[in-house]
Amino acid sequence: MQVPQFLLDLLQLLLDLAVPAAFCTLAAAGVSLRHEGGINFHVNGRTGKWILWTVVLLTLPQLLSWIAAQGINIPSGSGSVGTSWMASMETVFRNFVSQIVVARLVPVLAAYFVLKATLDGASGENPIASIVAALFLMSLSATMQLLQGWNSGGQYAMTDMLSSLWNYIAGQILPAAAGLACVGAVINFVRHRPCARLVFAAISFLSVSGLLSLFRAMAA
Repeated sequence: MQVPQFLLDLLQLLLDLAVPAAFCTLAAAGVSLRHEGGINFHVNGRTGKWILWTVVLLTLPQLLSWIAAQGINIPSGSGSVGTSWMASMETVFRNFVSQIVVARLVPVLAAYFVLKATLDGASGENPIASIVAALFLMSLSATMQLLQGWNSGGQYAMTDMLSSLWNYIAGQILPAAAGLACVGAVINFVRHRPCARLVFAAISFLSVSGLLSLFRAMAA
């Protein structure tokens, strides 16, 4: 039985809107990062969920190809949306995400978190959470390009992207965090404040990959 053209256009519409929707979920991850403390991902927290949805949306065609390889018949998209009003919806949503969300709304949210960081510091609270969220939102486009560059294009693109994300965090972000922890430990030591926690945090950041390899060896 031939699939109706309307369903093919609807499938192509959803596939075409996956990347703009990924921009929205990544922005939501940045906002959720502030609520989770900025430097601490809660277990089963919203930031991790939004990032996972971003990865899923960016690798949706490859995920569908894996499902099709398991014997489930999935109609392929037509390459373009043939229905005029659906094509108009796609254009409007793409323009909304690029011209309003990414170009204007995200910078305003980042500016708000910068203001929130100054207010937190003035009131004696820790401004790190707001600073981290602001930096995340300011680098939204670069982060999206980085994620898209990790798309292997194969059936396991989703897990490949998650693995690349983990390697980037372990190889780039955690060493930088360890350096900041060392600086904080020195400052606390000079000010005669507790610094052992920061020292152990720096050691942990630098040994995350080694600990993971140790756990894998123990579980084997």
